[in-house]
Amino acid sequence: MPILIRVQGEMTLVEMRQAIWEALVECEDDLAVMRTRNASLFIHPTNEKGENVTVRNAFGVVVSRIVKKAYRSAAGEYKI
Repeated sequence: MPILIRVQGEMTLVEMRQAIWEALVECEDDLAVMRTRNASLFIHPTNEKGENVTVRNAFGVVVSRIVKKAYRSAAGEYKI
């Protein structure tokens, strides 16, 4: 069964990253979750006034999705 991690309120990405980190540490330390499959994170970009903004890349194309593969350290990959 999936675990929902919800971070509420307006914040900087640094604050968001810290809140997510703390939630993942809680899953690991308090709930003994050691592995997971996929994860989805939806962010709602805003300006300093809390108004929604449209995110564009360097070419002016609207960005609505970023997909990353699971991170594996070189040491883990080669079982060092």
